[in-house]
Amino acid sequence: MPELPEVETIVQDLARSGMLGRRIRRSRVFWPRTIEGETVRSFNRRLAGRRIESITRRGKYIVIGLSGGLSLLVHLRMTGGFSVSGSPQTGRAPHEHVVLDIDGGLRVRYRDTRKFGRWRLTDRPDLALQHLGPEPLDRRFTLGMFRAALRRRRAMLKPLLLNQSFLAGLGNIYVDEALWKAELHPRRASDSLTPDEEQGLYRAIRGVLRKGIRCLGTSLGRGRPNFLRPTGARGSHQEKLNVFRRTGKPCPRCGCAIERIIVGQRSTHVCPACQKPSGSGMAARKGQEAQKR
Repeated sequence: MPELPEVETIVQDLARSGMLGRRIRRSRVFWPRTIEGETVRSFNRRLAGRRIESITRRGKYIVIGLSGGLSLLVHLRMTGGFSVSGSPQTGRAPHEHVVLDIDGGLRVRYRDTRKFGRWRLTDRPDLALQHLGPEPLDRRFTLGMFRAALRRRRAMLKPLLLNQSFLAGLGNIYVDEALWKAELHPRRASDSLTPDEEQGLYRAIRGVLRKGIRCLGTSLGRGRPNFLRPTGARGSHQEKLNVFRRTGKPCPRCGCAIERIIVGQRSTHVCPACQKPSGSGMAARKGQEAQKR
């Protein structure tokens, strides 16, 4: 967390905040390890006076295009987040590690409770992000490409889908939701899927990500959740989860109790009836329907 839908929501909110086209007057860094690849002094010097020309996303990275050919890459990791205000507040908020003062009185604050997030200035964002796999919502990412990628690997589905070099942007929440939607067990081997199962997983991944974006992300936890939009609002996707963190609750599809297991050292949520290790869910039903016809 945050995953692709949360990062996309942040990007859209930042783009609407009034930052675009304005210059960064100064930056202040309160946790030096937030900055990668250079000293805080160098970072502040290189950032000052740059105009913000674009705000986009690549996988889980926020990519801020700056004047002079520089890009600012921000990876939020576990707990990173932004807020934007038009009236500068006095003092430093808890867990606030970077502050950008922008022309027009805007102040952008970056908070990170666990301090895992990283910022990096680069003039070659393509090289810095070349380790990332394809974007799952890109029109150029076809079913044929996905099929070929699955068949080249022999790995358990969940760890493979979490691998950012295989597919960019997926994390624990949306992998669990996609595998449930596709009726596939997270320990299934990637090269064991039938053509129908490959198509089902492809559609499920794209479907759950689009749903997460429409819901403006997933805000888990009571009180201050682990994801808030820059506006301070929560997402609503947590109200529409089918399996993630629903241990013991009925599966929305069959009513069987959701189970929590460990796959690849990651907490994983499955329906034991819909997501059988043998792969009997969707494929079996389609076979039964064909026999009836």
